[in-house]
Amino acid sequence: MSTGDQSDEHSLSPIEGGLLERFPDPVVVVDSGRLVVAANEAARELLPTNYFGRDLSLSLRHPEILAAVAGAFSTGGDEEREITLPGTVPRVFDLRVFVLRNDASDRLEAVLVFREVTSAKRSDQMRADFVANVSHELRSPLSAMIGFIETLRGPAKEDQEARERFLAIMQGEAQRMGHLIEDLLSLSRVEVNEHIAPTNAADIRAILDSLKEMLSPRAAERGMTIDLNIVDDLPVAIGDPDQLHQVFRNLVDNAISYGREGTTIAIGARTLDRMQRIGGLGVAVTVRDEGEGIPEEQIPRLTERFYRVDKGRPRSMGGTGLGLAIVKHIVSRHRGALTVESTLGKGSAFTVTVPAKP
Repeated sequence: MSTGDQSDEHSLSPIEGGLLERFPDPVVVVDSGRLVVAANEAARELLPTNYFGRDLSLSLRHPEILAAVAGAFSTGGDEEREITLPGTVPRVFDLRVFVLRNDASDRLEAVLVFREVTSAKRSDQMRADFVANVSHELRSPLSAMIGFIETLRGPAKEDQEARERFLAIMQGEAQRMGHLIEDLLSLSRVEVNEHIAPTNAADIRAILDSLKEMLSPRAAERGMTIDLNIVDDLPVAIGDPDQLHQVFRNLVDNAISYGREGTTIAIGARTLDRMQRIGGLGVAVTVRDEGEGIPEEQIPRLTERFYRVDKGRPRSMGGTGLGLAIVKHIVSRHRGALTVESTLGKGSAFTVTVPAKP
């Protein structure tokens, strides 16, 4: 049997013929020697390359998969496993392996059926994380609001000045809780679908032009300006326009919040001839501020949920602590990269790279 094609020496069973292609889930068929004899289109997309006639381990180097195949041949019964396939975004599958006899060749063959459960697993984890995060992050503002309400109903009941001051604080806390819930929901939605790369087109130039117009008034409140520099021949990105808009808005929002008053936020967009890791054409967008900078040892933790470099900075001034976590997961979904460069006393630069259409 030659590599790359199924040999004429192997007789196809019905499941290896047209029926196999009708399965929506990835299906691989191997013989008793663990050689791949058939795979449907979904499986060919899953495997790194086409290894017909060669050992299964060459395309799926996963001990649980190989153990399930060995167990099915040994007992003649079904084997089931939950497996995680590594990659830019790991994917989780429920694997079922069962043995059939090929009537045409009178040989035993194992059929491997991969049912993807990544979204379900992520949803379960997101729900657990959501409850834990909300419980932790909402406890403080809720406690403060309850305290103010008790004061307004008691000692400050007739104090007009105190009532106005307390109500303003309560309004700010309520708005912060609203922003926190919105960001948690946004992060959950992104993480659930992170394993599914977007395929539509995104005009980075239009997104950045829109953001400059939208955020310039907020920057002006701190005496800051937004400088946009985009190369003329910038290609169209492969991505979700709404999610990329959110990525760059979060980065510019951070630059406005953490840059020094009266400075410039520089946004640059350029073409990459080759993306790292995945190859192909890409687009790189850099958002640079003139802030206090970030200590080098803290840079790897910036995308953690609720992580703040300046622990003494009021939460109301520093956002929800989820902005860069959202950026990280959206960029991961786009099979791109986020890099951070920072110099203490001079500022920071956040660069996002995403694939582009040729």
